[in-house]
Amino acid sequence: MAPNTLSTFLNRLVAKGLINENSAIEAQNRADEADSSVYDILLSQYNLSSEQLTLATAEQFGIPYLDLSAFDPAFLPEEAVNETLTRKHGVIPLSSRGKKLFIAITDPLDHSGIDEYRFMTGSTPSPVLVEKDKLLALTEHLFSSEDIAISDFDEEEFGAIDDLDISSAADDDSDIVDVDGENDTPVVKFVNKMLLNAIKLGSSDLHFEPYEYSYRVRFRTDGVLHEVSCPPIALSPRIASRLKIMSSMDISERRKPQDGRIKLKLSKTRAIDFRVNTLPTLWGEKIVLRILDPTSAQMGIDALGYEDDQKTLYMEALSQPQGMILVTGPTGSGKTVSLYTGLNILNTTERNISTAEDPVEINLEGINQVNVNPKQGMDFSGALKAFLRQDPDIIMVGEIRDLETANIAIKAAQTGHMVMSTLHTNSAPETLTRLQNIGVPAFNIATSVSLIIAQRLARRLCKHCKTEDRMSRNSLLEEGIPEDLLNSASIYAASPNGCSHCAKGYKGRVGVYEVVKITPSLQKVIMNEGNSLQIAEVAEQEGFNNLRQSGLKKVLQGVTSLEEVNRVTLD
Repeated sequence: MAPNTLSTFLNRLVAKGLINENSAIEAQNRADEADSSVYDILLSQYNLSSEQLTLATAEQFGIPYLDLSAFDPAFLPEEAVNETLTRKHGVIPLSSRGKKLFIAITDPLDHSGIDEYRFMTGSTPSPVLVEKDKLLALTEHLFSSEDIAISDFDEEEFGAIDDLDISSAADDDSDIVDVDGENDTPVVKFVNKMLLNAIKLGSSDLHFEPYEYSYRVRFRTDGVLHEVSCPPIALSPRIASRLKIMSSMDISERRKPQDGRIKLKLSKTRAIDFRVNTLPTLWGEKIVLRILDPTSAQMGIDALGYEDDQKTLYMEALSQPQGMILVTGPTGSGKTVSLYTGLNILNTTERNISTAEDPVEINLEGINQVNVNPKQGMDFSGALKAFLRQDPDIIMVGEIRDLETANIAIKAAQTGHMVMSTLHTNSAPETLTRLQNIGVPAFNIATSVSLIIAQRLARRLCKHCKTEDRMSRNSLLEEGIPEDLLNSASIYAASPNGCSHCAKGYKGRVGVYEVVKITPSLQKVIMNEGNSLQIAEVAEQEGFNNLRQSGLKKVLQGVTSLEEVNRVTLD
């Protein structure tokens, strides 16, 4: 360090109470005599930890600090790592984001390594300060031993992970994340365990949440959040750094939300994608991961839970050369899977299929998928306009949000194209009135929309421990179950304590659907600008079950409970 900078640095250590003034002067003199760095003298002779010194250096120079315990070598940018430069200068690239290359350094005044990496890669280096001993350990691990990527699990290894006991995770975490232990990657192992356990449970989302005095990890399994782990609050920044590195995010940015993606390879034939979002909160960054399992888009229509008549209506609509199919429901109701299932049915070499999504969740072979990017002028309406110049047969737009998108989609449906999309409404009749409210003429709605699917996801009863529901006959009638069906069906409820096969009596989910075909009678109501109640009345006369009626069918079939149907269908 330069004399002035060195003096300021030592003064900072004194101000923090890490050393006294006499020790600062003495350390500087010893460094001069031994022709060594003050940093090494302080480490070896003054009982200061590498972390304390590195944090103080980071504050002094305004450089982001990273604990390499939270870093997994498998995510290094292999094309940028150079053993010669790393050993010569003590710096190493950790991750890249666009043209920016994040480089781990230990001395902020030594720019030689950064300059050489800039010249070699053509990137813009962004320094990240790390502890010297951990950087040396990482270097030896990389270049002195065989590198084993944590994502390279084969079938047997993933089978062993299936034996992990999730219920006891909170008790075991103190051992897993013991940062003072001899294991140099405790946070890496902890995060990997959370990801793999979530996959094992069939969860849809993972929440990593910091609070003032605690930290918790929750999984959304079968639509309900459950707390699975409470690691020490001190690990909050390390867990966040680990997840951001895996997601190729800017690890130095903590004040703005960021989006990223993780691909976890479980075997040679199976990989799981995670969509990752960070949110700066009062006590740190909350990070939520959405699990995107490609197999969910390949289940087939029979596995989704449609009744036979509903399935027939959907298949008939898909077989039409033109028209619009709308899928509606709240976030997490399975709309994407319904759309992807339809697209897979239509996906043949004779058809040109394009989708505009925000974002693309699951890659579908043979389908042209586009991520919308409003900041660069590629919104849903812009994508639709481009699709129409690409000789399309089928178009899927992730969501109809405004009049412009709705008008373009309707014109496409009226001119020989099949259009599929979603809206955020609660029922099929409300979908039609929603289009009217955003300004679509009633005539266009009546002549272009061919089918509407409103849906929810209800938890399935565990077939191993479900119990007969003891509700009175009158109570069941009040719930809407027809009297003539009560004598021929048994009503089941979830076991309060569950069993080894389930979570509190439920295992998996099933779709509950309201599938409405736009018939001439419904077209007449729409063109007369009827409200949602009038549309619902005509739909019932036409024989289409609403969500509540479809849910009660699932109850009578023993698939789910009345309590669960009430939860997902009563607004």
